[in-house]
Amino acid sequence: MLPCAPCQHCFNAHSSVSAAVLHSEKEFHDAAKRNDTARMEQLIRRGVDIKAKNNADRAALHWAAGAGNVDAVRLLLDHNVPVDDEDNFGMNALLLSAWFGHLRVLQILVNAGAKINCVNRNGRNLLHCAAQKGHIQVMEFIMEDLEDVCVDKTDKLDRTAFHLAAENGHLEVVEFLIRLGCSRGAKDKEENTALHLAAKNGHLSVLQKIIDAGVDLDEKNMEGLTALHMAAEGGHSDCVKLLLEAGADVNAQTQKMNCLHYAALHGYEETGRILLDAGIHMDAVNHRQQTPLHIAAEHGRQDMAEMILIAGVNLKLTDKQGKTSLDVAARGNHINLADMIIKADRFYKWEKDNLNSDSDSWVAKNLTFKQDHRLETQHIRSVMWRLATKYLRPGEWKKLAHYWKFTDAHIRAIEHQWTGTKSYREHGHRMLLIWLHGVITAGENPVKGLYEGLAGIGRRDLAESIRKKANADSASPRKCVAM
Repeated sequence: MLPCAPCQHCFNAHSSVSAAVLHSEKEFHDAAKRNDTARMEQLIRRGVDIKAKNNADRAALHWAAGAGNVDAVRLLLDHNVPVDDEDNFGMNALLLSAWFGHLRVLQILVNAGAKINCVNRNGRNLLHCAAQKGHIQVMEFIMEDLEDVCVDKTDKLDRTAFHLAAENGHLEVVEFLIRLGCSRGAKDKEENTALHLAAKNGHLSVLQKIIDAGVDLDEKNMEGLTALHMAAEGGHSDCVKLLLEAGADVNAQTQKMNCLHYAALHGYEETGRILLDAGIHMDAVNHRQQTPLHIAAEHGRQDMAEMILIAGVNLKLTDKQGKTSLDVAARGNHINLADMIIKADRFYKWEKDNLNSDSDSWVAKNLTFKQDHRLETQHIRSVMWRLATKYLRPGEWKKLAHYWKFTDAHIRAIEHQWTGTKSYREHGHRMLLIWLHGVITAGENPVKGLYEGLAGIGRRDLAESIRKKANADSASPRKCVAM
């Protein structure tokens, strides 16, 4: 991998490296860096080697140019130091002045005969360096005053100045390059356009400017990713929204996954919500035959999973291993998420049997599959806790589950959490809470349902006990008056 051009930190860090220079030579470098020309002249009179380089191959001119020290640069040029010498990064004084945005130093070096067609080890020229760092005045000078500078010249990664400005979020530079007529759809070695790079890094204003300039929003890179994929993968919800509003294909899919897969993988809820609202296919599968819900289940992304479940999804789809999203959640010991999927599965069936397709129903507005912690259900939940932990015998929770039409897959998922010989209590409690969700969603009487279920499995003693307790308790939200 090629070394990067030096950032300010790297550039400064090398100032303390003196293994390859004498003490006086390092002192000369330091003086050049702080523009102390008096000290520099004093050291020159003492015979210091003004061309000496440290172990990063940097001479005093590099430090002076990188720091923007006009006086030190002029002094060094008056003493005929080599103007085009490169350091270990392939950076000469001219490239450093462009990188750090020192226009006056750059002009002095050009007038002193510095080669303007130089490039560093990454193949980046003056325009690349200035564009990457957002130095618009330097770029204006380069394009207006220097000859034979191609606006679309590429570096070793096939990136143009437009790529670099977009990647780093420099709006003014992007606007300048568009006005110059740069290629807006140019691709780098990975076939990324500037649109890809702006989206990947979440640069909203730059993204807007590139869209306004007119580009193919669904252009794919080498991996088959569009700009929308890259914005979704980075969790840049504002960029996702912008691209969709501009007409990007929400269902564009790589060989691996669609945008919702990325949102599910990383748990980007806002991005997921925007994609769902835009009508993304929730049942699309990746190379492992996983839906976005499979991925949310695998990684325990409860909020993302709930959004997908509320939107409505095919829970029968299996991955390459033949596992449903419920199997995946149970295997990963994501207990709450597994219970949410069971609740959703039961809700889908109830909705199919009882409701029309009106999405504005009160159920759709208030629907949740998460754990119920509401005060108004606290009493009935405590009843169920006592029932599961004190009164139901081993195996009876399964009989109740079958009576209430839990599937074998539901029961297997609940049983997957094994906590020892008494685990049937926890299993029973989970099942009862899942059942309660459906009863409350349907607006039915939970006490009545409990009575019927217990009587149905031959535990009329428990059924009567619960009925009497409920009818005697004034705090109970629902008395069993119909029994």
